[in-house]
Amino acid sequence: MIDLAGGGERVSVLIAGAGPVGLLLAAELQRRGVSCKLIDARQGPLHWDRATVIHPRSLESLASLGLIDRFLEAGTKQRAVKIYSGGQLLGTLDLSECGSAYGFNLGLSEETTESILSDYLCAMGGTVHRSTRLVGANVHDDGVVAEIEQDGDRYRVQAEWIVGCDGAHSPTRELSGIVLEGHDITQPWAVFDASIAGWTDDFELNVGYLDSVPVILTSLPERRWRVYLRPRSAESDLVDDALSTVRQYAASASFIDVANPTRFHCSSKVASRFRSGRVLLAGDAAHLCSPAQGHGMNTGLQDAFNLAWKLALVCRGVADSTLLDSYDVERRPVAEMVARSGDMTDFGEMLTDPAERRERDSAIRATFAGSASRHNEIVAETELNVDYSASPIVLAGAGSALAAGQRVPDTITVRSAGHTLVLCGDATAEDSGFASLLDALRKVVDGSSVFEAVVSLGTADLLDGRGSTTLLAVRPDGYIGMRSERDHLAALERYQELVTARPSAIAT
Repeated sequence: MIDLAGGGERVSVLIAGAGPVGLLLAAELQRRGVSCKLIDARQGPLHWDRATVIHPRSLESLASLGLIDRFLEAGTKQRAVKIYSGGQLLGTLDLSECGSAYGFNLGLSEETTESILSDYLCAMGGTVHRSTRLVGANVHDDGVVAEIEQDGDRYRVQAEWIVGCDGAHSPTRELSGIVLEGHDITQPWAVFDASIAGWTDDFELNVGYLDSVPVILTSLPERRWRVYLRPRSAESDLVDDALSTVRQYAASASFIDVANPTRFHCSSKVASRFRSGRVLLAGDAAHLCSPAQGHGMNTGLQDAFNLAWKLALVCRGVADSTLLDSYDVERRPVAEMVARSGDMTDFGEMLTDPAERRERDSAIRATFAGSASRHNEIVAETELNVDYSASPIVLAGAGSALAAGQRVPDTITVRSAGHTLVLCGDATAEDSGFASLLDALRKVVDGSSVFEAVVSLGTADLLDGRGSTTLLAVRPDGYIGMRSERDHLAALERYQELVTARPSAIAT
């Protein structure tokens, strides 16, 4: 063991795993002035990885960081989802109806996502320590003493917190004693990239074929496709397997320039908890799901976006560590929902009995035909169905629209590292006190470590139409933490105390 001066290197947060989740978390902590060390066992960045789809909710988050243009330039828009079975179209989801400014999925291979997030981390002053892995951890009340191995040498890092973003076989999770609960998916998957000659449909699509060999096509840049399938056997030719299905719908189709053919197995599991004392888990270290719906990486990115601002407040001494309990309360149910949905999709995909397949197809047609049920499918596909209304750090008002715990709409742009206060009302009413309240909120922001920006918006843009002056506290992750229609400063004080678990000094 090599001991560094002073008992080892000291950082606020040690992050294990430099995939998209670890990169985003490290960058967001750096942006907030929190020292962190990001390690990864790999010698270098990925050259190819099978994750592909970035959903609208993740695009909204990336937009709030100023990264959206880079992602849109690198990826291709998947504007619709089409589902086929038995030679017929069962239905189409038009993703422009999702309610986001980004009414599409984005097709982009994971290594490109990593590259963009690596650049973002560097811009925030961070770096990735490669060929470096966590081999031991002594967790105590005040922090973690981690044992790190790099190029055959070992040394210690002292951290206040350690976050495992280190994948399905997470050493961080194993060292913490947290267990994954769920099951392995028995039927294997396979994937390859290709162009499709003879393709006659639109290109900006995500297509699912629920036939004897299930196939999913996701569009990529340069008119390429990532082809996911459930192969016939362990020895079958993957291209022939996929072609046997696709040619039922495009008779002259053929796969050309095939690359990266890969078989893989996966699991549907969720960690028993996302926090154990000074150890936290995110991404694949915390949850695994079927790739059928493309939610795995996206769920991990939202983990990082949820955790970063909370962990930063704790590390900076603004909030008590109990704030981190809300990370588990908010994100673990989302992971469980994603795992259940993936299991249902997997089960339906693998049906072989003709009567059961007809019943499945009929149910899909009915769901896609009804406006309400189709909309529910669209918001689930785009990950806009997540809310934190049951969170212990949410302070609700009386409104039904824009309730606390809900995602903030695109009419509000959140770019700050702290909370944004949004005052909605009639700024022209002489007796409303709107201007004086707005001025008071600006003074709150000037003296606060929680609230960072103030914006004012007209009633018609956001409210239920009652004409009251409403104050929203929008969290850095784009969700409404508080809504208040009266006694605004007192409500804001209660909310700050809820988040920080410490007395507030807001003047009321």
